[in-house]
Amino acid sequence: MSDTPALPRAAVPGGDTLPGFLYALTAYLLWGFLPIYMKALAHIPPVEVIAHRVIWSVPIAILVLVWLGRTADLKAALRSPRMLGMAAMTAALISVNWGIYVWAIGSGHALDAALGYYINPLFSIFLGAVLLGERMARMQMAAIALAVAAVGILTWEAGRLPVVALGLTLTWGAYAYLKRRLPIGPNQGFTLEVLILLAPALAYVGWLQAQGTGHFLQGVAWDNALLLGCGIVTAVPLMIYANGAKGLTLSTIAIMQYIAPTMIFLTAVFIFGEPFSGVKLLAFSLIWAALAIYSLPILAARISRAG
Repeated sequence: MSDTPALPRAAVPGGDTLPGFLYALTAYLLWGFLPIYMKALAHIPPVEVIAHRVIWSVPIAILVLVWLGRTADLKAALRSPRMLGMAAMTAALISVNWGIYVWAIGSGHALDAALGYYINPLFSIFLGAVLLGERMARMQMAAIALAVAAVGILTWEAGRLPVVALGLTLTWGAYAYLKRRLPIGPNQGFTLEVLILLAPALAYVGWLQAQGTGHFLQGVAWDNALLLGCGIVTAVPLMIYANGAKGLTLSTIAIMQYIAPTMIFLTAVFIFGEPFSGVKLLAFSLIWAALAIYSLPILAARISRAG
């Protein structure tokens, strides 16, 4: 979330597998609980949090590649200027997406984050139509129209665009689009991205420490533990998901992807106590209706195949 990944291109020809389902469920639940972790870091500037997410993700990502025996793919990618260029773009997009997400959770805008991740699949359909010339079905067009109406209602209520939700949607949509074109596996791609971001992350944290304004190793054990844990909460769900997606059909993933934003929504309202006005209820109701319209053909096709 923040961190939920792009849907994989390939479906599982034989249907869903139990390990695949359990892996994906674990990943989505971890992403769903992520706001509680990030809320505990609300007193630390988002850029510093992102830098630590990058730094402590690197050893975990590399260890996973060693365990999987896929380090050769990473070495080949590091020797390819084209691959590095593409990965630099996805790395930039994911870092901006992380930054918006961390700021949103820490500043009391978790509901906006949930909205952004609800809109994501609909925006992906729109991108496919605009950039790839994919034809949209009428129900898909209706779903997108409802999402646009919801954004319009929120804009009217606040007097401005819902910048957080749209920022998360746009950065993740662009990331997912480019990520699908990155000719490397998801684990290797993630490792490549954090390696590209490692130098600026280390430089920034080093500068903070030299200035005495950093929060790492400054005597607060809880802050140290949370910042170190950023690598685990960043890398582990992504890599669990990458393995789970191999054992699931696209239709199953399309439905399961709503777990995380639903948990973020419930956390925002019932744990963080963010205000949920009647106008926001109307807007979210339109989004939920749009997602139902989007999901119905997927469920129908799945039932038809099962029959």
